[in-house]
Amino acid sequence: MAGRRAALKAIDWLAFAERVPPNQRGIFNSLKTRSDAISAKLASLPEAPAPIDWAYYRTVVAKPGMVDEFEKKFSSLKVPEPADTQTSAINSQEAEANKNAVSYIEASKARITSYEKELEKFKNMIPFDQMTIEDLNAAFPETTLDKAKHPYWPHKPIAEL
Repeated sequence: MAGRRAALKAIDWLAFAERVPPNQRGIFNSLKTRSDAISAKLASLPEAPAPIDWAYYRTVVAKPGMVDEFEKKFSSLKVPEPADTQTSAINSQEAEANKNAVSYIEASKARITSYEKELEKFKNMIPFDQMTIEDLNAAFPETTLDKAKHPYWPHKPIAEL
């Protein structure tokens, strides 16, 4: 039992709580309550089960040899622990998620720099109330009207308006 208790990972409930959306707080609180109850129950159990007093049972049980037979069967009994087949899959999923998170962070940093450049452009731009049509077309080329291609007002295809 001591090996299992040492192998358990501690949960950082504060960091976990920061990531829980407000609409799922109730579910999170019930999970934490249930986890705390299970941890308290596990902590209250002894490390090893109480040893069986075979001598007492030999004096109480009337049939001779029955306790010896039970003791022999009990000592030969080995309960197999199930093989851990999921840890490697979980670790690979965690590595994949970390790789995806790093790539997302890098892409986000690239977007942030482009947005900062665009924001700087807007900060250094002439105020709209002081702009002429030429200033507007220079700042935003997509607003330029193509009068040669579309000679009639609105000088753009209707689908683009």
